[in-house]
Amino acid sequence: MYPQTPDGRYFVVRGRLWRLSDPRLEPAERERLVRDLMAARRSVRDAKADAEAMKQARSRVDQAKRALGERGPVWWIDGAPDYNRHKAVNTPYEGWFRSLVPESGDPEPGDSKSGG
Repeated sequence: MYPQTPDGRYFVVRGRLWRLSDPRLEPAERERLVRDLMAARRSVRDAKADAEAMKQARSRVDQAKRALGERGPVWWIDGAPDYNRHKAVNTPYEGWFRSLVPESGDPEPGDSKSGG
């Protein structure tokens, strides 16, 4: 499991922040949207040689991610900026992120080599 920021807005992979889904979504709606996203991703995989199919599949991925709140306008209402895809050390989450790094000098939190 990847570490999540204390405010529940992002998870971290290889030192980069990725926006989480909107927690206000009803569980059944979230589940449906995740199914749509997975189907769209399979369409991207299968559309390799067909430029028009690829364009449509990527559009479906984007639509699903926007509906989940992972792209597009932020789902929080306190006016805080979006740091999606930013390096955690270049954001206000830097102190929190650095507190996750083991003192042994292991790879960054969320790095696949560290198991997190």
